[in-house]
Amino acid sequence: MAISVRGKNIEITDALRERVEKRIGKITKYFASLGEVTALLTVEKDRHIAEITVPVNGIILRAEESTNDMYASIDMVIKKIEKQIEKYRTKLSKRLPSGFKADLMPSSKTADFNDENEFRIVKSKRFAIKPMPIEEAILQMNLLNHDFYVFANADTEEVNVIYRRKDSRYGLIEPEV
Repeated sequence: MAISVRGKNIEITDALRERVEKRIGKITKYFASLGEVTALLTVEKDRHIAEITVPVNGIILRAEESTNDMYASIDMVIKKIEKQIEKYRTKLSKRLPSGFKADLMPSSKTADFNDENEFRIVKSKRFAIKPMPIEEAILQMNLLNHDFYVFANADTEEVNVIYRRKDSRYGLIEPEV
């Protein structure tokens, strides 16, 4: 298993690299094989952000945590990924029968998931999509005070999603054929 540790606005010291590798080792025990695990450590003003991405046979586990201490951020992001694994352990064991070590998972402290209600849709909405440039879609999203907006991109004539990121900038999701 390969672990890639990168830094943005921070130098990755041996101590940081060892901490990340040690903590990621806690995650690897749940899987027979993993892709390259990526850790991105970022410093923005007083925020120390740790982001971990774990690809497992077509499933991507991702978590991000921010504190004022990088070591605390690393510990918290690993706990977040472990919670994701525990929450979805039955689904992961069904989807990855050969790659997921379900017997290592601790029993859930909460009630077992009811598959019927776990992803139940409680509201459905239909609306007309009109072609518009990206800038107009951002304006519409902001006028509606939403965090995302679905629109038909006037340039590509495809359905796109514009969204507001945590850093208050914008992201664009485009389909890939």
